Amino acid sequence: MDADRRKKLESLERRVGYSFNDKRLLDMALTHTSYVKGDGRASAHNERLEFLGDAVLELCVSEYLYNRFAEYNEGDMTRLRAQTVCEGALYDVAKKLELGKSLLLGRGEDHSGGREKPSILSDAVEALIGALYIDGGMDTAKGFIMGFIGTAVQSAVSGGPHKDYKTMLQEYVQKRHMGQIAYVLTGSSGPDHNKVFNMDVTVAGAVVGSGDGKTKQEAGQHAAKAALEEMGIIPQPERNED
Repeated sequence: MDADRRKKLESLERRVGYSFNDKRLLDMALTHTSYVKGDGRASAHNERLEFLGDAVLELCVSEYLYNRFAEYNEGDMTRLRAQTVCEGALYDVAKKLELGKSLLLGRGEDHSGGREKPSILSDAVEALIGALYIDGGMDTAKGFIMGFIGTAVQSAVSGGPHKDYKTMLQEYVQKRHMGQIAYVLTGSSGPDHNKVFNMDVTVAGAVVGSGDGKTKQEAGQHAAKAALEEMGIIPQPERNED
């Protein structure tokens, strides 16, 4: 690691509020796959740390919501967590930390504006959390997360529990590289003034949920909700048995 790189990392540490024992962990957290695969200038990128950080983040947010909102049921907390740890919320954290300045990107990704891309920056925040967890333990990672979670949760709560199922499904599928999402109108019924639309949502060409609604948007939301329930992302409604 050269002196210029070390200086950038030390500047970021001050913004984060933590000094790493192993600077290589922080360096890896900020190394995008394009830097390794495209230019071959490093041997490790941040995807494994991102995976770990995602799990640590979800646990900390889940614990916070459980303790903070006793009146919320499982479904409400699941939706609220999804909005709190979504790409947009993590992107805001990355911007406040000026994380883009410290990223190692391949030349092509850098020239195409990679330092400002929400997907790259939000993934880097999760990788940073993973690095904090390994270097300093759960308390260190949790301290960092608690520094921004309150604002993100409050923003989500201000509009009530999050119900944008299409956004939740989109982010879940994109995060796991499951394939392209498409919403397909399969039919409609009723008079023009009171139509009911039928919608399927597909992932990589396979139907993963279906829903009905008085508008196409509503039908799409119901289809996405059905898909999230089927995938186990949100709890399925309880069914009364006679």
